Amino acid sequence: MAEVNAPVRVLLADDENLVRAGLRLILDRTDGLRIVGEASDGAEAIAQAHRLAPDVVLMDIRMPGIDGIEATRRLAAAASPPRVLMLTAFETDEFILDALEAGACGFLLKDTPPRDLVAAVEQAAAGQTAVSPVVLDRLVAVATRHGRRITGESVLAGLSDREREVAEGVARGLSNTEIARALFLSLPTVKTHLARIFAKLGVDSRLQLAIRVIESR
Repeated sequence: MAEVNAPVRVLLADDENLVRAGLRLILDRTDGLRIVGEASDGAEAIAQAHRLAPDVVLMDIRMPGIDGIEATRRLAAAASPPRVLMLTAFETDEFILDALEAGACGFLLKDTPPRDLVAAVEQAAAGQTAVSPVVLDRLVAVATRHGRRITGESVLAGLSDREREVAEGVARGLSNTEIARALFLSLPTVKTHLARIFAKLGVDSRLQLAIRVIESR
């Protein structure tokens, strides 16, 4: 995770030059973000990540040789792994569950608007999940189509009414601050609720929690 006030170091990994150029154009002109390197395949992404120690890697799922999923899996095994945001077209990608299981912290559609792209990178660097509600819906749809449960038991039994409200906020893609504002709670109270929710549901990330909520609807 990036140090306070230090720019977020970003590595771009995509086999399409045009995609990388577009990402660089958007992120390079954003205060607080710095592109430290680029890679055109998974092997190069792994090597660059070890050499440059980025905070966030924007990783395409489909690349020649070592694909983004295997690259993410290997990076996740490092002593100080970067946060990995997967780039996907989703409509044609059936490997998103594998990417989640490999250690991805979020998913971005390749046509994500620039403002949302910047926000996702910043959220990932801050240790948050970076997945929009529409992407979560598609993620659960793919899991259902393949008969795979992402988080096991889907019923949110055992949560208090307030904990359910907080969990729903996470599933809507809200930050802790936004949840606090919507529910008229203090930020520490939201964090306390989240810690209890994680323990009760046996999840260890906001992404898993969001998927659990969607599965239970």
